[in-house]
Amino acid sequence: MTSDLVVCGMGPAGRALAHRALAHGLSVTVIDPQPTRRWNATYGAWADELPGWLQSTAIAVDVARPVVWALDRAELDRRYVVFDTTRLQDSLDLTGARVVRDRVTAIAPPSRSGSTLDLPSVRLASGAVLPGGRIVDARGLQRSPALAEQTAFGVVVERTRCADSDTLFMDWRLDNGAAEDHPRSFLYAIPLDDDRMLFEETCLAGRPALGIGELQERLGHRLRSRGIELTGDEEIERVRFPVHGGRPGVGTFGAAGGFTHPATGYSVAAALRLTDAMVSGDSLWPASARAVHRLRLAGLRALLALPPAQLPVFFDAFFALPVDRQRAYLSGRDDLRGTAAAMTALFRAVPWRLRRTIAAASMGL
Repeated sequence: MTSDLVVCGMGPAGRALAHRALAHGLSVTVIDPQPTRRWNATYGAWADELPGWLQSTAIAVDVARPVVWALDRAELDRRYVVFDTTRLQDSLDLTGARVVRDRVTAIAPPSRSGSTLDLPSVRLASGAVLPGGRIVDARGLQRSPALAEQTAFGVVVERTRCADSDTLFMDWRLDNGAAEDHPRSFLYAIPLDDDRMLFEETCLAGRPALGIGELQERLGHRLRSRGIELTGDEEIERVRFPVHGGRPGVGTFGAAGGFTHPATGYSVAAALRLTDAMVSGDSLWPASARAVHRLRLAGLRALLALPPAQLPVFFDAFFALPVDRQRAYLSGRDDLRGTAAAMTALFRAVPWRLRRTIAAASMGL
């Protein structure tokens, strides 16, 4: 049996792509070693990034003005949403799809036998070979020492124990016990629902990134300094994934296709937004998108090169930019003019002592 579309991987990107392909009337096969595995990560997004087809029940919390602490406190004039992970997964219904529990070992492109063009195919660990009209790799990224990673350690706390806590997109204040010249981490604090709050100590990007144990110690110190005592019974979340990599192209999707934003680690909203275009066969990587991707990678090199004590200075300047400049850099994956304008404005806004470091790192020097 040959499907119109074969999707390798059933994380958020792969499942969303399969779901929308079914909605468009395509026959779909999805392949994953654990197709019934429940997602347990926390996903957030900017509200203006989400597609209209997404069910409202997939959103657990909508925050009108999330807060950033860098050198000073700032409220961002942009709505931020937190997904209900269970409802998001369930909303991406795969009724009608053929689900194969197996591991993909190889993906073969179309080949020609004489005058006949053979379909692309997937080889599985079981030895089976599945052809498909189109095959898309949405299996995410494998870790590698060559790739910068984001790491985080988080705990879920009842909101009655932290009633005065802001929704914090980033909090770079040094009340986590780390020395000023040590690698920096920030606090990400978001409501999961009316009753629970996630506090997550996060290393934005590192090569190598801060370890989970170090982040756990910093988070405990930070919360104690704010009057929040942990009991040890809290639900925890551990995060570690590459913030760049992947192969942009027609046969990859999600993090595997280079969707991860190198400066934030976000990729889920981009995958949701681009599913219909991918199903329709539209190009997801026009010249403008590839140019923006290169600019974002240059931005990652600059972040990795900055002295730890200067990261709050950098983000203070970034979040002081007009919201349209922030949006262009964070979400405009094919907005070359807006991304370049945001990076230029940021470069002009940071102190002179940082410009040389940023310029050299951005150019790969």
